[in-house]
Amino acid sequence: MRIPGSCRGGAELLFDGVKKHQVTLPGQEEPWDIRSLLVWIKKNLLKERPELFIQGDSVRPGILVLVNDADWELLGELDYQLQDQDSVLFISTLHGG
Repeated sequence: MRIPGSCRGGAELLFDGVKKHQVTLPGQEEPWDIRSLLVWIKKNLLKERPELFIQGDSVRPGILVLVNDADWELLGELDYQLQDQDSVLFISTLHGG
């Protein structure tokens, strides 16, 4: 399954400054959902300070998640089953001062 993804608002800094990713998720028995995608991201893409992106089994508060430009809260959040070519965007709304 191919998933285009992006990070904005400073979240890209946790991924070596890379804003866009085109990932191919390995086949598995269970369908891919956002929960399993976050585990995969933590193991394969996060380069530093995962605690600034992941909290428990979800994203930290302050990170907006969009799937195909729709707020993931409207789609079932962690339980949303990903489809091939779904676009996932993570936007950090947290800023230091």
